[in-house]
Amino acid sequence: MELTPLSAFGWEFFGTAMLLLFGNGVCAAVNLRTSAAKGTGWLMIAFGWGLGVFIGASIADPTGGHLNPAVTIWAAIAGNLSWSLVPAYIAGQMLGAMVGAGAAYLAYKQLFDHHDEAIPGGIFFTRPAHPHNGWNCVTEFIGTFALLAFIAFGPSGGELGPLSYFGVAFIIVAIGLSVGTPTGYAINPVRDLGPRLMYAFVLPFKNKESAAWNYAWVPIIGPLLAAVAVGLLSLAV
Repeated sequence: MELTPLSAFGWEFFGTAMLLLFGNGVCAAVNLRTSAAKGTGWLMIAFGWGLGVFIGASIADPTGGHLNPAVTIWAAIAGNLSWSLVPAYIAGQMLGAMVGAGAAYLAYKQLFDHHDEAIPGGIFFTRPAHPHNGWNCVTEFIGTFALLAFIAFGPSGGELGPLSYFGVAFIIVAIGLSVGTPTGYAINPVRDLGPRLMYAFVLPFKNKESAAWNYAWVPIIGPLLAAVAVGLLSLAV
């Protein structure tokens, strides 16, 4: 199927919305007071996000299931995607991330309503373990570099497709388990920014934590720098 900007937007929107539904959903499950999964921990979150990537990417297979501007920018630099489609990809990803965060809220609304404390922002967006944004940017760069290197040079050989989504899901789990805790491993600008915007300005929580805007640039810049690095490396090898 030949992609148009409209179809690229649509598939990336749909796939990214599903990613955030499952990703924010597992974070809600682990953190909300009346959830049966309350306190089940980091392993649960890592696998929930990995499965969310598999589901979202599989749905967005017509576009290669990017779901992530870093993947899209890498693909364009490497010559695997026309630059003319990049704006449609990223617009779909951004709006999909926002809608997916809203869907996770609706799925858990009763549990949010019965959460006695401030609604944790970490259900929707990432927070670092320590407030040193330079090093946090390095961590985000490393995690995203690992993801993109697996896509570019792993078994798929840079060609994303149905079978490769299994591998991508497991590299997401591996990143979360191995290098994810310093920053919460956004490794995807829209996965962080879309839900952060929803939490801060749209979702009707009466008691919220700070949206931590002084940190919000880190999950954008770190992954995009990794996209450029892996893209240039793809051209060089």
